[in-house]
Amino acid sequence: MNRLNNEAFTKATKRFVPYMMSSDPSPEVSVDIALTLQEAGVEALEWGVPFSDPLADGPVIQEAGQRALKRGGSLTKALSTMKDARERGLTLPTVLFTYVNPVLSFGFEKLVQEMGEAGFDGLLIPDLPYEESHSYREYCQKHDLSLIPLVAPSSRSRVEKICKDADGFVYYVTSLGVTGTRQEFSETLKAEIETVKSFSRVPVLAGFGISTPEHVSFFQKIADGAIVGSALVRKIGSLEEDLLDPERKHGALNEIKGFVQELISY
Repeated sequence: MNRLNNEAFTKATKRFVPYMMSSDPSPEVSVDIALTLQEAGVEALEWGVPFSDPLADGPVIQEAGQRALKRGGSLTKALSTMKDARERGLTLPTVLFTYVNPVLSFGFEKLVQEMGEAGFDGLLIPDLPYEESHSYREYCQKHDLSLIPLVAPSSRSRVEKICKDADGFVYYVTSLGVTGTRQEFSETLKAEIETVKSFSRVPVLAGFGISTPEHVSFFQKIADGAIVGSALVRKIGSLEEDLLDPERKHGALNEIKGFVQELISY
């Protein structure tokens, strides 16, 4: 069953969903990190696929992608490492985060089949326009996967129809541009998110630029949850050497766990 439809996710009141890059800093250690995030108390997980031309990724996540590519990361490896994570006890809802070109190169129908076998619950393709997503969505739903839609501040005229077809959750992009931490957010965000929520049957989670406990708390109140990517990926990058050292890995994983628990403690 699609875990995004489980009560643990649909009934949660303060959803916190981290993004991490698969195979960063290595395929094996990224599985350790996913299990650590589960221990820290997150509600779901975005599993990034390293890609050489990531249109929506800011510098921090681009660097993580490069680290992952150097250590064998790929779409195929993202699938196999999620399967490893499930076998090691990962029970969280998981969403594969990738781009159109890798999907087309791999083959969409083959990808959906292998995502199901690996234990994924959703697919997020930020450069797939809504107008071109219908056949992808129908095929995902046929195979019990959610194709997660994105709504941006520039989506005003399309919000209602995007939300009408939404499955799993709606990813609300808090600001235009690429991913990365922000110091300030638009004063109109609260009203914009209320509009999105009024059209959506599924949770609306806010992402892009969220990096502090105060940010997380703010978006958990005005949206249905917060997504944090760059801040966590930067933390993982800063611990790269420790994570790759068998004698220091445990301490580094504990540091990541504490970092996430601080983000959700405000």
